Amino acid sequence: MPPLIARMTTQRRIILEELKKVKTHPTADELYRIVKERLPKISLGTIYRNLETLSESGQILKIEIPGTMKRFDGTVDEHQHMRCMSCGAVKDVNLGRMISLPDITGDVDGCRITGYRLDLIGLCPQCLK
Repeated sequence: MPPLIARMTTQRRIILEELKKVKTHPTADELYRIVKERLPKISLGTIYRNLETLSESGQILKIEIPGTMKRFDGTVDEHQHMRCMSCGAVKDVNLGRMISLPDITGDVDGCRITGYRLDLIGLCPQCLK
């Protein structure tokens, strides 16, 4: 069953708009500084709650890489993320047909597998220079 779309309050709409403008996969704190320019009275707690709601409803992606702060992505199209081992930047990577992963969804050992996540690590263009 698809997730329910979150009710679009003014604050939630502006948070979503600002997240979709950036390609840096900001943390909640980074997005707070951006949104605060449009909504000076918004709190960091409001940013966190709305990001969770937008993520749960499928309107944004929550990127959880072990050992790092959660990051958020306004692009929900199919793509992967690469974390730079040098500077920590998270970049969009579209592998397309470059790799072929097996369809591992279904029932496995009594569990229902609904998907998987592929974490890529490497060096970003700036760190390669």
